[in-house]
Amino acid sequence: MRDSADSRHAAIHREIAAALAGLVPADPTIPPHPYLRRHLAEHAAEGNVLDDEHVPPALLAWETSSEVRRLLATDDDRSDGRQWLHAWAMLEPFARQADPVSRLTSLRLSHYAAASLPQAQAQQTAPPQTFNATPVTPLWSHYASPVPAWTATPSDVTSLAAVKSANGKATAIAAGDKAGTLRILRLDGSLAHAPIEVHRGAISHLMPLRGGLIITAGTDGCVAAVDAVHGQLIRKVIVCRERTWVSSLTAYQPTGQLPLLLAAFSDGHVVAFDPGRFQTHTLALPELQDSSAVMCSVQMPDGHTCLLFTQRDTVNCFDGHTVSLHSRHPARVRALLPMPQAGQYAVADEDGHVSLYDLTATPVDTAPIATARHAAPVTNLLVTSLDQQSALVSAAGDGTLRLWQIPSLKPIEGSLPAHTAPVTAMTHLYGAGQRLFTAGADRIVRSWPVDRQTFARAPKAWNHITASALSPAPTRLLAAARASRIVVWDLATNRHRTLLKGRKVTALAWPRQHGRLLLAAALSDNSIVCADLVTKRQTGPVLRGHFLPINALVSLSAARGELLASGSADGRVCVWDLQTGNMLEDFGHHKLSVRCLATHQSGGRALLASGGSDGAVRIWDVDGLRQIGRTIRCDQDIINDLAFVSWHDGGLLIASAGQDGTLKLWDVETGRRADELTLNDGELGAVTALRLPQERTALAVAGKTSIHLWDATADRHLLRIVTGAPLRTLKTVPDPDGAASSILLASGEAGSMAFRLHHDQL
Repeated sequence: MRDSADSRHAAIHREIAAALAGLVPADPTIPPHPYLRRHLAEHAAEGNVLDDEHVPPALLAWETSSEVRRLLATDDDRSDGRQWLHAWAMLEPFARQADPVSRLTSLRLSHYAAASLPQAQAQQTAPPQTFNATPVTPLWSHYASPVPAWTATPSDVTSLAAVKSANGKATAIAAGDKAGTLRILRLDGSLAHAPIEVHRGAISHLMPLRGGLIITAGTDGCVAAVDAVHGQLIRKVIVCRERTWVSSLTAYQPTGQLPLLLAAFSDGHVVAFDPGRFQTHTLALPELQDSSAVMCSVQMPDGHTCLLFTQRDTVNCFDGHTVSLHSRHPARVRALLPMPQAGQYAVADEDGHVSLYDLTATPVDTAPIATARHAAPVTNLLVTSLDQQSALVSAAGDGTLRLWQIPSLKPIEGSLPAHTAPVTAMTHLYGAGQRLFTAGADRIVRSWPVDRQTFARAPKAWNHITASALSPAPTRLLAAARASRIVVWDLATNRHRTLLKGRKVTALAWPRQHGRLLLAAALSDNSIVCADLVTKRQTGPVLRGHFLPINALVSLSAARGELLASGSADGRVCVWDLQTGNMLEDFGHHKLSVRCLATHQSGGRALLASGGSDGAVRIWDVDGLRQIGRTIRCDQDIINDLAFVSWHDGGLLIASAGQDGTLKLWDVETGRRADELTLNDGELGAVTALRLPQERTALAVAGKTSIHLWDATADRHLLRIVTGAPLRTLKTVPDPDGAASSILLASGEAGSMAFRLHHDQL
């Protein structure tokens, strides 16, 4: 009877989904009815018809439920007829604040990228003709779609915890970041309340208690309490020690007493307080000798509790009366965790060792029950459940997760590449299916099903693009260095060739010599070579002079002829004569690494700009081989990229993209700031300028998750293209097919893409 009722229920939803899909306008620029935006995907999922036919691509740019990725995750076995849905699921967490045209544009590029991957199916659904209304046309892509994110945050997440209701059920996820802000997130990744400012430093620890209470601890040396159900800070300071940080927070129940919470501070003090009235209690606790000590309490078989704490590479046990050494480790201990089995605990160190110990074993300081090895320093440990058995999860500094059997610590399947940066926090949800939540220094929180399939068929690791360059008009050649080789793609014919195999490349540029286009490559031995596209061989002399890696190359034309400029981690900017191999000038004025170069040529004047890790920008006269004007102190932390901007009043500006997330415009002649833009998309990795009709100037800026197009002349936002991954290169050249468009190259850790940008649609 139950199966029959479920079948009728699904049939009703199928009919509703089919009827509603017919009401979606074919033109995606027309907003569908609010009910369709909010509920169509859910009806399709309930009717087991969640696909591109029942949730048309034209709807996705307007979809407001933010649940497509969650609905798809509940039915992982199906993959047919969902190309647009899967493309949208990749972007959904990053596109919440984007306007419909930006969403539509991002969706089109994401779908094109997925269809262009080597492992993609041969037969792909052609994009609807109505998507031609978007202001971009994809030309070429070798870009990996990002692993779906559960949510993205403006700051690094440093702690995670599941919010527990009065009956112990997890109802939300609490995320603390390095700015001291706590966010309470619904299970779909959306904010349940306004962010709560709790600490003046990073929130290093979160401890959930029943009833929705969260105890927080931070690097400001304070412990606080938050009501996660109502999103309110209920006790700003439970305990605080000035000029310290909280190194550990744990629950502890002394024999014959009520449960308490312990906070360990970097000065060695351990403070006990109760989780009800938040009053401190006097306990005979050991004084810690390690400023980064980690604590946990372990329930013993006889019912009493032992408190474990670390002293660099040792784990010590306090039984309520005396302290004893229990285990030694090859490196500093980073994580300590009680096991489900009474008297047992897991420990992980900076060398990647994961070990399991038994406090009941004799003699003390005995060998571990089992030992395993993670490939990188372990940052977190967590006990979860797999196949109704306890399992141990370890997270590491290389962004990977490993799953281990308990107590053997045998690996379960493979290593899961969860993040592109170190994993900073973990938590999990119990229920019908275990879900693991991980946060990384990439400012992304992801949700993973805890099953063998997830760890066995991990997302394919992508070979990071180490350098890329787009040739000047009229040719359309894209060079990308990846996996110790350079691949040059002809965007017009989609054909490619390989150059300089077996050489690791750090920067690329397209210089000319006697009218012939060459490809210049900076190699890992700090030299520069040029390759001939016809012969596919190295040509001309090797350029040597830098003693640290070269981060940037640019070609430029000057009165002396065709030149090449290089910027290196040795803090120098060098100008080279390609024909002779001579270094014409060595500008060694940067105090730290030179990270970017930009050129401008107009009216017989050749300018070169350099920026770097010292936060300074310098402008050089290439013909006179001297600096122009004063050094610009940008106050943006590291300068990641530069672009010259021709201003509407005839002046010349330089745009600087900063690590602090700001874009600033500076007058080249005076060095004064002309404008500033904050994009709220994390660190800015790249910037480039292009000319629009009616003498307008636009800037394309790459943030942590998107490309932002900004009309610098009118000071207004034009378009946001969601990429889901950071970019390190943005370059634009005029479109040889006409003046009404430009070609934009975008490259980053996930690969490269090139697309035509239509000026009249911006």
